Amino acid sequence: MSGRRVSFAAAAGLAAAMGVGRFVFTPLLPIMVDAAEVTPSSGAVIATANYAGYLVGAIALSVRPSINTTLSFRLWTVVLVASELAMAAAHSTIAFSALRFVAGLASAAIFIACASTVTEHRAAGASPGIAFGGVGAGIAASGILTLVLGPHLSWQALWVCSALLTAILIAPAWTLQVHSEAATRAVPGDIDRRPPAAWRTLLFAYFLEGLGYIVVGTFLVAAVGGHGSTTVGPVVWIVVGLAAIPATVLWQAIARRATLRSALVAAFALQSIAAVLPALTANPVASVLSALLFGGTFMGITMLTMAIAQTLPVGRSAATLTAVYGLGQVLGPLVVAPAIGDSYSIAFAIATAVLILGTAGAVRVSQSITPR
Repeated sequence: MSGRRVSFAAAAGLAAAMGVGRFVFTPLLPIMVDAAEVTPSSGAVIATANYAGYLVGAIALSVRPSINTTLSFRLWTVVLVASELAMAAAHSTIAFSALRFVAGLASAAIFIACASTVTEHRAAGASPGIAFGGVGAGIAASGILTLVLGPHLSWQALWVCSALLTAILIAPAWTLQVHSEAATRAVPGDIDRRPPAAWRTLLFAYFLEGLGYIVVGTFLVAAVGGHGSTTVGPVVWIVVGLAAIPATVLWQAIARRATLRSALVAAFALQSIAAVLPALTANPVASVLSALLFGGTFMGITMLTMAIAQTLPVGRSAATLTAVYGLGQVLGPLVVAPAIGDSYSIAFAIATAVLILGTAGAVRVSQSITPR
């Protein structure tokens, strides 16, 4: 299988697992709230269950990489689709949470399978940029689905449609031949002078990113598209997805013209603006700008953080960063849930404060690392 075919097959898998399977709850949440099926606070709990499942799945596969196989990958795709179908028949926070936890496990397994397969085929021309662009494409697809069908279908029918969309997107990924990741990875040996404080600060900043970005990612559509609106919310989510598709390529170009560290500071600062806008106003133009900045930064921050970590004298950096990021994602909705009533403004204000701290951390990282 050529590297290019691997790239697009993995992109399809990531579009299904991440863009739809993991994040479709975001545009569907306001519809479920308007139908009185869930409350904003219980929505935070349900979202947290999904993020917890993703964290557990990622940790399990990092501890036991041998279970990352073609067979298990295909089984998890079936589980993901089934969990979405079952959402249409659930009617309690406990049931919703359990199903989203399972979806999180499946999303983690599919994500790691696709990412590891692309890495394995890089010498054959596989492109991580193409593969990870699938995340934004899936987010945009989930927004288009909600925009087109939301006014005509119940929330239950929308979950069934989401499951069908996931199944269609995941089909090309079944051609992937998945193998376990390598147990070790070389760490550059010419950077012993780098202070370990930079690594600790980077970890903390990335934890704050996980905590702050997930609040925006979970509640942005509900904040701008609730209370009977069936257009603004999905449009905003489509903008998030479209902005995320080219984001990593753009931030990579910015980092080449400046530095990785300055690019990370800029990405954090722009995401802070994305978080504060919906806290200040419900203006549709501000909402679209928030979506554009958010979609254009959350994948970029991940890429830049991982790239900076690879320049530091530490081992297992990707696994450790993923763990603290996942922990932040789990805590984010729980932190803001008590503050959510009829308005999401306080939640976005908290996310803004967290991301400003993350920006300060990125500045500190930049100051701690001397140019090579």
